[in-house]
Amino acid sequence: MMGASMVDTDTICALATPRGVAGLAVVRVSGPRAIEACEIFFQGSFNLQETPGYTIRYGWWLNDDSRVDSVTVSVFRCPHSYTGEDVVEIGCHGGSFTSQVIIDSLLSNNVRLANPGEFTRRAFVNQKLDLTQAEAVADIIHAESLVGAQTAARQLAGGFTRRIKQLREGLLDVIGLLELELDFSEEDVEFVDRTRLRTLLCDLVAEVELLGASAQGAEILRSGFHIAVVGYPNAGKSSLFNALLQRSRAIVSEIPGTTRDYIQETILIDGYSVHLSDTAGIRQTDDIIELEGITLTRSIIEQSDAVVVVNDASNGFEHSDGLVDEVRSAFHGVPVVVLQNKVDLTPRLFDTKRPESEIPCSAHTGVGLQSLRERIVGMITSKTGGASDVLVNGRQATLLGLISASLSSARAALDLGQPADLLAVDIRSAIRLLGDISGESWNPDVLDSVFSRFCIGK
Repeated sequence: MMGASMVDTDTICALATPRGVAGLAVVRVSGPRAIEACEIFFQGSFNLQETPGYTIRYGWWLNDDSRVDSVTVSVFRCPHSYTGEDVVEIGCHGGSFTSQVIIDSLLSNNVRLANPGEFTRRAFVNQKLDLTQAEAVADIIHAESLVGAQTAARQLAGGFTRRIKQLREGLLDVIGLLELELDFSEEDVEFVDRTRLRTLLCDLVAEVELLGASAQGAEILRSGFHIAVVGYPNAGKSSLFNALLQRSRAIVSEIPGTTRDYIQETILIDGYSVHLSDTAGIRQTDDIIELEGITLTRSIIEQSDAVVVVNDASNGFEHSDGLVDEVRSAFHGVPVVVLQNKVDLTPRLFDTKRPESEIPCSAHTGVGLQSLRERIVGMITSKTGGASDVLVNGRQATLLGLISASLSSARAALDLGQPADLLAVDIRSAIRLLGDISGESWNPDVLDSVFSRFCIGK
């Protein structure tokens, strides 16, 4: 693995749990002096340096020979630890003061504070994880839904690693035969069946493009599904917002233009994280503040995965048709759901001539809310269906695009009857790029970018 010699070999420490008042806090230490450094401050019935791995000791943490807190000390010995180094995890009572005293003690004994993601970075460098698994750790930490966390866990278990390995092995077999042809070029011998090679390249391009296309769905599983709730003033947007949240969050008033800014809250629907934005009512107005809110509404729509247009059905089922057309025209590709609200206030039955996709609803009585939830889940699953074992991120999607281009170039060269050496150039490029995804090859700048997303204690 490239660059392993550039990794720090000093001993690091950090708080691995959130700061603040809690039942427990954990300070993590990793490096060649981890056990030795903790031994200096630990008072117990057993010597830490003689303690075998996978063992927990109980005792006191001392500072200037005074007891700071009763602690548990978990010992993990190299290479059988998360980082592949000697690791100690100190469990103390929660609270900012005690854990900080423990950290300060270690810092005074030639242990330094860890950088963001440095524990996982060391796990990668010591080949405990590949780069896709390391990125899955960050996805688990930041997951906002059960489905996203489960998908990241499958990636951490090696789901993406196996797919990348299979792709590389297939291409390595091909490149080996192509290079053998080059050795016998004067004898005009072909070791690779060109028809089978073309089929293989087509299959690989399709798989790589499918993986790359799953990036948008992966981002939804990672960060949630964003919905902008829009409509004319007094359509019942805030009432709908509160009804979905099942609590009063937005101000509900009969006065038009009550919502000047957007309000965002998150709900879980069938394990998916859904971010709702209640936006300012769209209308002609001279109110400068309200105009600013309407401008902000358009910005929110641009950043959303879907739009729910709330119509006041008591003013007619067609009352918001113009707004619906405007949203669909201005924001191509963003799904729009039309919610016919206040059906409890209209004497007319729901117009069966209206599109079947429209949902009759009453935010006041709850009618139609379950249908809306089901529609939201349907939109999410349609966008995330390709992300089953992989949460493709921006770095990986870029590399997958380059791999697809290299394989497509090799296929084009094959169709033109180009010699083996030209085919080999593009296939070698694809192999190298696959290695960049899994971390077979890397440079410090790539690792800095990847691990900057991590918290300090991970």
